[in-house]
Amino acid sequence: MEQSYALRRRHFLLQMLGSIGACTGLAAVARAAPNGRDLIDRLVSPSRAARRVDKAGDGYRYFKGLGLPDHPTGAFPNPNCPGPILPQNQAYRLTAAPAAAASATPLGGWVLGVGVNGVVFDPTGPYYYRDPQTPTGWQFEVLASVARPALGIDANNAHTQPSGEYHYHGVPVGLITALARSRAQRGEPDGMLLLGWAADGFPIYAQSAPRDPWDPRSPLAALRSSYALRSGPRLGADSPGGSHDDHPGGVFVQDFEYRPGSGELDECNGRYGVTPEYPAGTYYYVVTNTFPFVPRAYRGVPDPSFWHPSPGYDAVPPALRTLSL
Repeated sequence: MEQSYALRRRHFLLQMLGSIGACTGLAAVARAAPNGRDLIDRLVSPSRAARRVDKAGDGYRYFKGLGLPDHPTGAFPNPNCPGPILPQNQAYRLTAAPAAAASATPLGGWVLGVGVNGVVFDPTGPYYYRDPQTPTGWQFEVLASVARPALGIDANNAHTQPSGEYHYHGVPVGLITALARSRAQRGEPDGMLLLGWAADGFPIYAQSAPRDPWDPRSPLAALRSSYALRSGPRLGADSPGGSHDDHPGGVFVQDFEYRPGSGELDECNGRYGVTPEYPAGTYYYVVTNTFPFVPRAYRGVPDPSFWHPSPGYDAVPPALRTLSL
């Protein structure tokens, strides 16, 4: 099975090498929100914004690029993440006028969104398999202490897909550092940092934001998620280890539950408020230091261009397959 996994990764990498010639641009943004175009233009990394795709008047924002990080990364390949970082043939579309849906939509097999540098936010992790054919429904939390090293996560809470796509599972440390440095060089005061946009069109921000979401002059604070570890045992015949007394420890996404009001953010890890780019107010997502790290549900409706299949057994690294739980 390990040989099958290695061959599958190699196949994906060879496919990507054949498609690199089709990549003609780097991360780019087509249209910004009203009153915020100049700010967003400056936030997009000049080294990655090689061209802009502008579909004026059609109501969408477009990203086309290579998806390459514009900050230092860990070493890829590494022993637990054998894929090197490779250019991607990106083509993402999202609405420039997002609207909240009647209810939140779980992320499932979708990419959450794309950063201003073209690197995607994709928190999806592999499923736990009791046998080689059947997923149990328990999904590994990639940033859990036991899963993180088995997946070769770097200091940016990121690693590569079998295709060589570098992607964030948590706080994008390098991106935030670069954006903060750029802001300081422009002589601008500390404030919210726009990291990118979700597939439903709503913006994604770093965790530091005004305490009062409608008063940009209120003190900055690290916003807290409203998720916590479940109490009591994991239940069900398919629970990891097959035991009813196996208590949640944060190894799996299902170990956490939403507790309304325990933090500043809702079940989508977001809230409504004003931001520098959206002075009239908007819903926005927040990437946090604790679970869910990157939001796991949409407030709006994602564009189909952000879909990717959920990982199957062949996407589960051997180190996780044999992990003692």
